[in-house]
Amino acid sequence: MLIAHISDLHARPKGALAYGVSETNLYAEHAVHSLLRLDPAPDCVLITGDLTDCGLDEEYDVVAGLLARLPCPVYAVPGNHDRREPFRRAFAQQAYLPEAGPLNFAVSCGDVRIIGLDSLVAGQSHGALEPDTISFLERSLAAEPNAPALVMLHHPPFDTGIAHMDRTRLLTGADELKRIVSANPQVHRILCGHVHRSIQQMFGGTLCQIAPSVGHQVMLDLRDDGPSCFVLEPAGFLLHRFAHGEFVTHLSAVERAPGPFPFILPDDYPGHRSAA
Repeated sequence: MLIAHISDLHARPKGALAYGVSETNLYAEHAVHSLLRLDPAPDCVLITGDLTDCGLDEEYDVVAGLLARLPCPVYAVPGNHDRREPFRRAFAQQAYLPEAGPLNFAVSCGDVRIIGLDSLVAGQSHGALEPDTISFLERSLAAEPNAPALVMLHHPPFDTGIAHMDRTRLLTGADELKRIVSANPQVHRILCGHVHRSIQQMFGGTLCQIAPSVGHQVMLDLRDDGPSCFVLEPAGFLLHRFAHGEFVTHLSAVERAPGPFPFILPDDYPGHRSAA
């Protein structure tokens, strides 16, 4: 089984750039094309928030049109740049989303249980898991205790060392999340976005992974006073392969690279000794 994990599309109304610089709609389209090229194809696609830049209906129209090209199920949680009701309207035909309240869900993709948690705090950049969401997580894990599970949310529950992003991580509910995950060894991964970089840390006895953005990336600056800024580094996403009861994760670039080239050395290759 193959599960693709993308994040932080930051779609804008048609013709608009994010922050006047980033062509996020074009980048998101490239990401969809990259997913369509995968062989084997993913069994589902997960999106860990910030589908849009400002939560506008026009932005969700862009995202919905792009995701409609994917032939597999797509499951998404909101990020701080999203807005719940426009999000809910845009994906009203998706049965996995609740009709009211936090956008929490639990679905199955093959043998894997996927639990999405809504960490959005309206009007704020940081994240929180409210008591109802914590209870939802506990119930969802208790309902299928033997199913391997992925828990996905937008805001990471740990500090990354990128100071301006750490100030807006999951500020409420991280301890409860750690407690629940520690008590449920069937949780193989916690999947996040928000930081626009590929970052990992052990959390509650499992691996917590932040996916890079399929658009622009947050600048890698580990100074305490590092400025809030982004760079147009290559976009990427994560691929979680589930086989024999275990997950292995690969980082994939969105854009095509030169190649592939075979590992075959010609006889006149410097330093190469032929079999003869």
